[in-house]
Amino acid sequence: MLGAERSALSELAKMTAASHAERTVLEEEFNWLLKEEVPAVLKQLQDILKEASRRFSMPSPGLEGQLKQENFILGSSTMDQVKGVLTLQGEALTQADINIKVAKSSQVMHFAFRDDKQWKLQQIQDARNHVNQALQLLSSRDESYHFKTGAEVNKLMDAVMLQLSRARNRLTTPASMTLPELAASGLMKMFTPPMPGDVMVNFYINLSKLCLTVYQLHVLQPNTTKNFKSAGSSVLHNPGAMFEYSNTKFEVSHVHKVECVVPWLNDTLVFFTISLQLCQQSLLCSPRLHLSIFFKIQ
Repeated sequence: MLGAERSALSELAKMTAASHAERTVLEEEFNWLLKEEVPAVLKQLQDILKEASRRFSMPSPGLEGQLKQENFILGSSTMDQVKGVLTLQGEALTQADINIKVAKSSQVMHFAFRDDKQWKLQQIQDARNHVNQALQLLSSRDESYHFKTGAEVNKLMDAVMLQLSRARNRLTTPASMTLPELAASGLMKMFTPPMPGDVMVNFYINLSKLCLTVYQLHVLQPNTTKNFKSAGSSVLHNPGAMFEYSNTKFEVSHVHKVECVVPWLNDTLVFFTISLQLCQQSLLCSPRLHLSIFFKIQ
């Protein structure tokens, strides 16, 4: 009986010693992660986001302090009712040259931005701001700073991932607008000659594409408005959508959408994806996994 008890005590002592040794090894490994691996991954993440931020403000060759201007041809493989050339400089459309073929008469109307006007693309501006906020979070500590806990790392990564997710969402999710909001938009006042009352346009970003939507309208006569139902908010409204503006009821008769690919926006989205994966895999999973093992042993 005593022999059995001594044997059990001996086994317990061995298990305790093994647990202590394993705990020590895990603790050393986790400390190495905090001291060596985390700073290396943060540096890699910072470099990627600097490259993403640079895409939003590409300099113009030979012109110091000026952003690069790029011309993009709008087109569609299925129609030629709308054609145009857009000039993009950073987050601003500095020129838009648009030809619209009127559905009823086949007459071609030409519009261009006034010389004193440019249109800020809020989606690009917001995405750039979120990237810069993520960079500020990553550079807020001195290079010699050592993280003390996994929770501290996770808190930083959660904040960085939030900014990156917001940046990506601004480029992948265009804002919904009602037709009266679009009619009242300052965009309608940017063209020469002025847009007629039966035409509306909208610019937006969808992923790596710069999109132009043209709405042709007709006025609903008083005797045809008994079934009038105002359309809600949407990125793209369909023919038949109705709305009221300045005490006049309208119906959308034709919708034309054309687009062009902006290569540097595609690059930026790739950088966002890589950065988010880096946050999730390298900084969130490893420390949490090691911590959970460590505390289970204790």
